[in-house]
Amino acid sequence: MIQGSIPALVTPMEEDGSLDFARLRQLVEFHIEQGSNAVVAVGTSGESATLDMDEHCEVIKVVVEQVKGRIPVIAGTGSNSTAEAIQLTKDAKSAGADACLLVTPYYNKPTQEGLYLHHKAVAEAVDIPQILYNVPGRTGCDMLPATVARLSGIANIIGIKEATGKLQRLADIRSLVRQEFLLFSGDDASAREFCLRGGNGVISVTANVAPRLMSEMVAAALAGDSGNAESIDAKLAGLHRDLFIESNPIPAKWAVCELGLIQKGIRLPLTWLSEGCRSAVHAAMAQAQVL
Repeated sequence: MIQGSIPALVTPMEEDGSLDFARLRQLVEFHIEQGSNAVVAVGTSGESATLDMDEHCEVIKVVVEQVKGRIPVIAGTGSNSTAEAIQLTKDAKSAGADACLLVTPYYNKPTQEGLYLHHKAVAEAVDIPQILYNVPGRTGCDMLPATVARLSGIANIIGIKEATGKLQRLADIRSLVRQEFLLFSGDDASAREFCLRGGNGVISVTANVAPRLMSEMVAAALAGDSGNAESIDAKLAGLHRDLFIESNPIPAKWAVCELGLIQKGIRLPLTWLSEGCRSAVHAAMAQAQVL
């Protein structure tokens, strides 16, 4: 079972925006050493929107090669084009990914029926475990629990990353889906409570910067140890907040660069973290004791 603390990896780049595969491999090793339970390659935090198809597939391939089966690799393969999502998912399967993460089609604003048919088409086209990803703040559409329930009846749709931050969604979805359907938080600030209430883990931005603490916090929450989980999460609170001081992954990439793990590389239209925001992120890193 895929569960626990799962960083949505930033994609290392050179200062000119070209991909830095050497540091990507080092980043994978860092997360394995720090206790991350799985990794997501080329999700939102990995700048999926600005990688072309070949780059997208190459990043997934390199992550799979470097992991060498030690932890699960979840490939971000969502698109607002159903045909493109199918192709990316096929490529991820060929590269050896353990599962795929498919964001709801962005910008198009599909109906609930459109969301159902989109994800059904991808699941039927590619025989690989698939995780739905609902993040209305990014996509402009909200996959409702009833639609999740319909999709959960498809055998290789195994779970959802629910990033609304609404904890009631956990109970609403859980009451409608099969017992083994996986529920992941996509909101770091509420992830502890999400896991304490029966979620299976978090696909995280914060875990890019403080992977060991996130892994320990989630493990405590999954074990029902609310006191320990709360104590650890208090150290992470600043990161949960200030890694979104500008659009993700801008603050996260700056912080990971400050840790010496990547170079100062990001692609337009994203920009490097504004100078006026750096002290807040630095303070949050100090609070988490990662500096």
